[in-house]
Amino acid sequence: MSNYVKGVVDKYSPSSSLSEFEAKNVFYPLCGYIDNWALRNGYSLLNKQLSGSRAKGTAITISSDLDIFISLSSATVGTLSEIYNSLYDYFQLQKIQCRKQNVSIGVTYNNKSVDLVPGKRQHNYGDDHSLYKRKQDTWIQTNITTHINTVCKSNRTVEIKATKIWRERHSLDFPSLFLELAVIEATKYRNYNDYDNNFWEVLKWLQTNIATVKIVDPANSNNILSDDLAYSEKKAIADMAYYSLQKQNWAEIIW
Repeated sequence: MSNYVKGVVDKYSPSSSLSEFEAKNVFYPLCGYIDNWALRNGYSLLNKQLSGSRAKGTAITISSDLDIFISLSSATVGTLSEIYNSLYDYFQLQKIQCRKQNVSIGVTYNNKSVDLVPGKRQHNYGDDHSLYKRKQDTWIQTNITTHINTVCKSNRTVEIKATKIWRERHSLDFPSLFLELAVIEATKYRNYNDYDNNFWEVLKWLQTNIATVKIVDPANSNNILSDDLAYSEKKAIADMAYYSLQKQNWAEIIW
């Protein structure tokens, strides 16, 4: 059993953060649309970068969405709500399938699901950005670079990927950054490279703690990531962790 989890993770790990097809047929064409959107609206565009699990090295092929973070200058005119909605309206005008999510616009392009996250830099320097939070009609401060560094430096990417595979196999609602930080917390006293035992400890931790734990955005202590799930959604994670711990072999837990 000692190598099972790593074997499953290897099976679903992409060969690179961005495949040649994705770069040529998805990422760069969408960047062109983003350039035109910013120009059309008079927005001061600073950067477009791959973010999310691809940038953090925690992507799995059975949940291979791309995330593109759109950085606008602090001098950009317009409210965060106006910026967010104008991005949605622009892609609708281009006849590209899109949907409003919470902080992102989800688009489907060349059969790939991509989350576009527009943010306005808070100052003339640094990586702190303000994002529109549609569900609460408010805004949050975050820092994509801090997220990437926190996860990349944790040495827990295998355990994180295993937990994402488990999430997908059992159809759980468990936002990726919340999941990543929860796994880091669950394994903080564990040995490195002991993947099977570490993932087992993650399941035990989820069963016991997920319903009540407070997970904070490392880029903003006022952003409580664990509040993004309802109690019923957290309980579903805890219940599935409990059921998984009752199984007799790994193939019934992740596969």
